Amino acid sequence: MQGLATENAPAPGVVVPHFIFAAISFLVLSIMVLLSGDSFTGYFFQPHLLAITHVAALGWGTMIIFGALYQLIPVIFETSLYSEKLAKFTFWLFGLGIIFLVYAFWSGGFVSTLPHAAGTVFIALLLFIFNVFMSIRKAEKRNIKSMFIGAAAFWLGLTALVGTLIAFNYKYNFLSQSHLLYLKMHSHMGVAGWFLLLIFGAASTLIPMFLISHQMNEKKLNYSFYFINTGLALLSLDWLILHGTQFLPVYGIIIIAGIVFFISYVRESYKKRLRKVLDVGMKHTMVAIISLSIPVVLGLIISQQFIDINSGLLWKIIMLYGFSIFFMFITSIILGQTYKTIPFIIWLVVYTKMVGKTKTPLPKELYSEKLAEWQLYIYLLAMVTMLTGIISSIQVIVEAGGLFLLITAILYNINVFKIVFHKAIKPDKPVG
Repeated sequence: MQGLATENAPAPGVVVPHFIFAAISFLVLSIMVLLSGDSFTGYFFQPHLLAITHVAALGWGTMIIFGALYQLIPVIFETSLYSEKLAKFTFWLFGLGIIFLVYAFWSGGFVSTLPHAAGTVFIALLLFIFNVFMSIRKAEKRNIKSMFIGAAAFWLGLTALVGTLIAFNYKYNFLSQSHLLYLKMHSHMGVAGWFLLLIFGAASTLIPMFLISHQMNEKKLNYSFYFINTGLALLSLDWLILHGTQFLPVYGIIIIAGIVFFISYVRESYKKRLRKVLDVGMKHTMVAIISLSIPVVLGLIISQQFIDINSGLLWKIIMLYGFSIFFMFITSIILGQTYKTIPFIIWLVVYTKMVGKTKTPLPKELYSEKLAEWQLYIYLLAMVTMLTGIISSIQVIVEAGGLFLLITAILYNINVFKIVFHKAIKPDKPVG
């Protein structure tokens, strides 16, 4: 854990609010899922499902990644964050924009509200990207892990730009092609360009650190980086210029090759680990890596284009594809890495000055491990149940999965707030 502590680390007030907002977003997300069971058994492009997707992608996934990245920039780049004030302002603007955007989707305000909400989110994302690139610019250390972060920020900018254009197109109708074509670009830039590259870059540092793995083969990371970026660039250009050709499956295979190289890197780290027993955080992380195979297979099936575009089977596969990305891979890795990062950040704030003077608790003692274990099991139950409901198109099963997801979110929130509001144990009070 010492790898997360540097003299360049930002103040807790920069990082912690992102974790709080994300935890609440996860709770709201689970409630929305519970209330929208019918949305998971039909066509994927509908207001409630779009609202749920953006809560998952922005309020839950991206918000917590922002906070984690502010803490990791000093570790990966060996430099301080360019501006902590800008990071705090970005948090409030981004949070406001997310609430505004989700309301626009949920209420169906595509013409009246969505353009303004999308514009607010776009400005916030540009400010974040500016802060990251200015931090990278002054960094002396550059490696493949930092390249993942820089490329992810670049793709985030393109994702935000395309999304904003789609939002304004509802009101002004200026795009030459169907909005579904641009939606494909928007979603794949966001998933493969932003989430995958960012998570891979951060995980390539964190997973070996937490497993205590040494002498890793970073050539696999190089292959992963170039395959994913090349495949995504070709895919995006094909859609933008040629509006989709027979070469789309080839680009998909190139991206998948990059994912396979990263999985191989994680597998190597797992085999070389000195820490044999996995805690709940790393169990969640390993579940996430394993579950990544589901969207890989589904994405390959979709890219082959042998299923009728108007087929109900295709809509179901697309639904499973999106669900497995946001609710299985991204959510599981966030649930796990939360317990590996935020306890240590809070521990540093509360106990650094007490080290050597009195007995202090371990970072993992700032939360309930029993609740975290229950969270893992109920989360797995939620995923199995929801997958079954989506495949069978039975609404009540989807709703049962949503209920399990809500319980997962409640347990997670209890632990997050237990960590964030932890008070120092007095020297005369026994620890444990």
